Amino acid sequence: MKPLQGVRIVSVIKIENAAIGGDPSRKTGPFMLGANDSEYYQAFNINKKSVSVDLRTDEGKAALKELAATADALLNNLRGDLPSKLGLDYKSMSAVNPRLVCVHLSAYGRNNERASWPGYDYLMQAESGLMHLTGEPDGPPARLGAPSIIDQTTGLTAAVGLLSAVIQARSSGKGCDVDTCLLDVALHQLGYVATWYLNEGHVSTRQRRSAHYSVAPVQTFPTADGWLFIMCMTDKFWSEFVDSIGRPDLLADPRFATMTTRQTHRDALTEIIDGELGRQSTAYWLRKFNGVLPVAPVLDLAQALDNPFLKTTEMINVIAHPAKPEMRVLSNPIKINGQRLSQAPCSPFGADNAAYVGKVRSVEPAGSS
Repeated sequence: MKPLQGVRIVSVIKIENAAIGGDPSRKTGPFMLGANDSEYYQAFNINKKSVSVDLRTDEGKAALKELAATADALLNNLRGDLPSKLGLDYKSMSAVNPRLVCVHLSAYGRNNERASWPGYDYLMQAESGLMHLTGEPDGPPARLGAPSIIDQTTGLTAAVGLLSAVIQARSSGKGCDVDTCLLDVALHQLGYVATWYLNEGHVSTRQRRSAHYSVAPVQTFPTADGWLFIMCMTDKFWSEFVDSIGRPDLLADPRFATMTTRQTHRDALTEIIDGELGRQSTAYWLRKFNGVLPVAPVLDLAQALDNPFLKTTEMINVIAHPAKPEMRVLSNPIKINGQRLSQAPCSPFGADNAAYVGKVRSVEPAGSS
């Protein structure tokens, strides 16, 4: 089963710019899959079809309208000033398909002085304050380690807006514009620290060892051979933790009697816990804590992706790419009725023109033979 079966979205049918040879990420290395494809590109475009269109030409505009006429949604991730210029907004497209939902994912939005500005994930982390909060207190500003976390969360935000609007359009017969942008989503990730500043003027700062702003012990701790992240978010878990490390006496210490006092005396508490956990290996403590406390080992990338648990959960999938017949990818994190969703590589550049748009069927993608 596919969640969007019966829903046609002009983005899942990926429209690539014929004038420049398609999505630039097709050529992003270092791991290429032929002349105009890469593992980088496929990581973001699993299951998509590829149509090559030049929206600057009359033929390209006609092809887009042909696609939009039978679509439920049209999604673009262009600069904010371009959708209206290219006729991708609801005002322009409603004559073609009054039920069409037009989704705009831009850097800064469509209706402000930055509409024409280009923008990327890392810039949003910088301007939103996320880099101010990331890393050790005495280190330089740092971006989040995940390579495209703001891009992906903005895409998810756009998907929620798109699906909500499609449901409404199917009921009312009238589509609409849906907007989201990278900076808005990056700011939204600030969560309660934004609320604290906006209402109390409180400026949160980086915490040592990725500690929680309000609760302790919630942070990383070294073991004899690695690191653990332990989250004693409740008094119950605190009690279980001190019993597990053989230090029930800490329950009677007035410095650690409540969440508030544990946070106030976090440095002293950290020193004590470091001394206890450093006596044994990570594996030893996991055997003691697993199923009792919220705890996880701090793994490097190879350890994380080679984790046997991922085989149990089928989180690694194998797809057949023409240049790599057994290409390993992360599975879709959604399950339907307990089953992982099917996956296939994105089509080669422009490979689906004939299947989806009549007026560009004779147009050879740039660089094709």
